[in-house]
Amino acid sequence: MSFPFSQLLVNSLIIGSIYGLVAAGFSLIYTTNKIMHFAHGASVAVGAYMCFWLFSVVGLPFWAATLLTLVLSGLLGYIVRQLFYAPLQRKKASSVIILIVSVALLILFENTIQIAFGANVKSFQLFEITAGLSILGARITPLQITIILTSAVLLLLLFLSLKYTRIGREMRAVADNPELANIQGIRAEQYMTIAFVIASVLAGLAGVLIGLEQNLQPTMGTNLMIKGFSGAVIGGITSVPASIGGSYIVGIVENFGIWWLPSGWKDAITFTLLFLFLLFRPQGLFGRKTGVRL
Repeated sequence: MSFPFSQLLVNSLIIGSIYGLVAAGFSLIYTTNKIMHFAHGASVAVGAYMCFWLFSVVGLPFWAATLLTLVLSGLLGYIVRQLFYAPLQRKKASSVIILIVSVALLILFENTIQIAFGANVKSFQLFEITAGLSILGARITPLQITIILTSAVLLLLLFLSLKYTRIGREMRAVADNPELANIQGIRAEQYMTIAFVIASVLAGLAGVLIGLEQNLQPTMGTNLMIKGFSGAVIGGITSVPASIGGSYIVGIVENFGIWWLPSGWKDAITFTLLFLFLLFRPQGLFGRKTGVRL
């Protein structure tokens, strides 16, 4: 069998687009709030199940279910930040305590999903299975093209917003030095919350997109959290564009790696790559040793 370069590349772009949405939110929260929000992966699962419930159970049109899911995902991010992280930050809680809280929230959300929807896998009954289109020797379905384009457009809008809008500039100021930002009249607390809301909306969209492509299961957030975190570290967690680039690298390494190795090694490949970067280049490929670059 010939080496299917184009097919592996397409597969990498599809999954890298999902990882990119997760990693961008993870990086945005880390740079502005200076915390490791591992429960961010659970936000993806909550978004996926929320859209599934609104579409399959409530009976809303898919576009309406998606929009409402994004709104509710943003609200979830706001509540999580205000209810759990903000009080701890005001009390100057250590990073270890906040890390434990984030893992506890991840487990809490996953168990809540399992109680509400059961442990069985769920799936959207939206599109019929098709053979897909042939592009440069690779097979890709219209749904997969939608996933890639939707992610690319949204991530581009995020980058442009951070770069050229007033909110983006002030958020970058908060990420760089929250104390100095406060002195200059920028409400750091407000922008930390905005970062959580934006990141949660991205996570909700990632959940919807991956739910269209794959089955839903309560623990899906853990795996996506690991992949998003890996992409952020490999690219450079202090930079949102770098985190997105690192996510595509993870997708490429995974898909090309399992061509030669058994598919069960997929997660091991990611962990190995993450370990090597943490050991030899913790700032990532495009990140900085000091400061941030949203």
